[in-house]
Amino acid sequence: MKRKALITIIVVAVVLAALILYSILSGKEKSMILETEVQYGRFEIAVMVTGELQAIRETEIQAPAMLRSRSHRIRSVKIQSLIPEGTVVDSGDWVATLDRSEADNQLKDILDMLEQEESEYTRTKLDTTLQLRQLRDELINLRFNMEEAEITLQQSRYEPPATIRQAEINLDKVTRAYEQALHNYDIKVRQAKAAMREAEISLERDRRSKVDMEEVMANFDIRAPAAGMVIYKREWDGTKRTAGTEINTWDLTVATLPDLSTMISHTYVNEIDISKVKIGQKVEIGVDAFPERKYTGEVVEVANIGEQLPNTDAKVFEIRITINEYDTIMRPSMTTSNRIITSIHDSVL
Repeated sequence: MKRKALITIIVVAVVLAALILYSILSGKEKSMILETEVQYGRFEIAVMVTGELQAIRETEIQAPAMLRSRSHRIRSVKIQSLIPEGTVVDSGDWVATLDRSEADNQLKDILDMLEQEESEYTRTKLDTTLQLRQLRDELINLRFNMEEAEITLQQSRYEPPATIRQAEINLDKVTRAYEQALHNYDIKVRQAKAAMREAEISLERDRRSKVDMEEVMANFDIRAPAAGMVIYKREWDGTKRTAGTEINTWDLTVATLPDLSTMISHTYVNEIDISKVKIGQKVEIGVDAFPERKYTGEVVEVANIGEQLPNTDAKVFEIRITINEYDTIMRPSMTTSNRIITSIHDSVL
């Protein structure tokens, strides 16, 4: 019994000692004063943001412009294969190959139409030839009838007046029939020429479509228009055009060749800080891949309207910063750190 009482007293004493020690230490922390050395001089206020390098100017590597032709009826075409991004190419080097499936189907349809038009042209030519030949034969027969009527009238000079009159009427009828047939023949000739011209136009159109489609398909192996580093084209949502991507005829760019001599840092500033950022402000720039390199720049563009980036809730504003220096290590899409100096105070504590 005495032993239990002793243990209880010891436990209570330990707890009280711990509480007293904690109280003493807490009081010391609250009364601790943090100090630092006051400096006199220049004070900068800056906004820190990350971004990526982009080229100001670039040469687009495009699919054949003839894909936009209405006669082809091709709305989109898939990139079958594409050179790896970052590959350095010379002018004329292979860059990409487009899928020929839809173009092959279009060519087959054009060849079928061309065969039909050739048959239609031949049929029209034979029909008009046969029809005009029949009309010419009728004209010859009518001319003979007219000559016979003239002879009959001459031979009836000594016949009764009624017989002479009948011969005159017959001659007038035959002459009028001949003139009408001759006029109709002229009309039929013009109609035949128009039909032949229409058949020729249709045939020539299909032949031209065939040649155009073959020329387009010959250019489905896309080559670089100039020397440079291949960078994939970005869509409006930021995704890159790679092998398997479909490109529309209104935007035929497959990839780009950026001008690496003039680069910008493309970034976004949170809506909380956008009021501090102005065009013309100086920027200190670093490249994450080479932290020892430092560059300078200037804000050249500030978006007037905010936007919401994918997978984020905050509204941001697009900022473009020119880089003053040129460095061969700079590559598009490299991550940058941007220190935008929004305000400077001289001679302050």
